[in-house]
Amino acid sequence: MATDPATTESSDPSTADTLESYRASIDNIDAAIIHLLAERFKITRKVGEYKRVHQLPPADPAREEAQIARLRALAREADLDPEFGEAVIRFIISEVIRHHEKARS
Repeated sequence: MATDPATTESSDPSTADTLESYRASIDNIDAAIIHLLAERFKITRKVGEYKRVHQLPPADPAREEAQIARLRALAREADLDPEFGEAVIRFIISEVIRHHEKARS
């Protein structure tokens, strides 16, 4: 007879403690990601202002592609799916460009 994982989790304190420990680690990592993104966007706002003052375009496709290649390599080294890493960084880059364009309006 198969056991219900939810029942097993709640009846075995060591399993519940392990799961809670994993979840606490995930919560800490998620908080760190949010803080890192906030810091990244503080810097990119400064870049956007610099570009606006110096009449530079909001996007720099050559830099973006170099960054994507660099971060795909880092993802492979970290045993993270490079496609996922690229999707994340492309989303972040698109948000930065959107902010730069909005600042020009």
